[in-house]
Amino acid sequence: MKYIDEFRDPALARQLVESIRRRADRPIRLMEFCGGHTHAIFRFGLRQLLAPHVILRSGPGCPVCVTAAADLDRAIALAQVPGAILATFGDMVRVPGSQGDLQTARAHGADVRIVYSALDALELARHAPERPVIFLGVGFETTAPTIAAALVQAESEALPNFYVFSIHKLTPPAIRAILNAGEVALEGVIGPGHVSTITGSDAWDFLPREYGIPCAVSGFEPLDILGAIEALVRCVTESRPTVVNAYARGVRPAGNRVAQELLARVFVPATAEWRGFGPIPESGLTLRPELAHRDAALRFPVAVAPAREPPGCRCGAVLRGVLEPPECPLFRRACTPRNPVGPCMVSAEGACAAYFQYAAVE
Repeated sequence: MKYIDEFRDPALARQLVESIRRRADRPIRLMEFCGGHTHAIFRFGLRQLLAPHVILRSGPGCPVCVTAAADLDRAIALAQVPGAILATFGDMVRVPGSQGDLQTARAHGADVRIVYSALDALELARHAPERPVIFLGVGFETTAPTIAAALVQAESEALPNFYVFSIHKLTPPAIRAILNAGEVALEGVIGPGHVSTITGSDAWDFLPREYGIPCAVSGFEPLDILGAIEALVRCVTESRPTVVNAYARGVRPAGNRVAQELLARVFVPATAEWRGFGPIPESGLTLRPELAHRDAALRFPVAVAPAREPPGCRCGAVLRGVLEPPECPLFRRACTPRNPVGPCMVSAEGACAAYFQYAAVE
């Protein structure tokens, strides 16, 4: 297939749905890791189409949502460094930390700029050489190479005022954490499509090898997702755990070697704090020692009080797949997109935002 419309063919979708229903002789519990998948699944009504044969749980695949309150508090403190410009993607400005958010900090005088890429932040540093420009590096393996490229460019230009506060996350350790915790029984994982363009589908080999469950890497159109689910149902019912690349037009087994080499040139894995999980070893990216002079956390050691979560917010449990957003007592009541209490209602990839936008009110 060559065109997007072909991945929305109703006749092919019906065939896949019927195949899934026919093969699933009992409810099969799967997790879609990616927040983009969560929104696509709701948008196209796939949960309702597949119930009760397939039970879908949303995972921690929203980088904004899994950013820990402590890291948000540090970002807000960095924005208040005298003379500093804090550059960030737009979906971070309303994410609540312990003491407000970046939008509030900007209202109180902090120079917080919304940018569309790390190169935009680099341009800010070129035009304001007398001011430190701190880029808030948020994202998974998909986004991190672009920040790495900006750091390499800053080094090549010898720009002294460009810094990064890296709170990037790596996805496989989060899936390990979910499976090791045993809070939710999963029989398969829908692998993240965009992440896997960088990591490759081979990055998920540990799932069948170590945990005995299949993984199907998926794109974001209806037939992509249904094809991945159908492949997972086949694997489960045939007791054949493996990795299926159902997004071959975008993902290769080994991934993007150039992007991987760029990441290795700039970052090293480190323990990172995840909202709802706590610290996960080797799940974050920090700057290599030779680039420590561009590490905002080291260059500007701001004081931050102990973090606290919003009272009643269950975002952490939602991110682990333990409960669904409507089970949170704040959902649609105190917590809405207009007045978000937790990050899962803020981000365009958040599970709470998906439920609020697409799911029927009960």
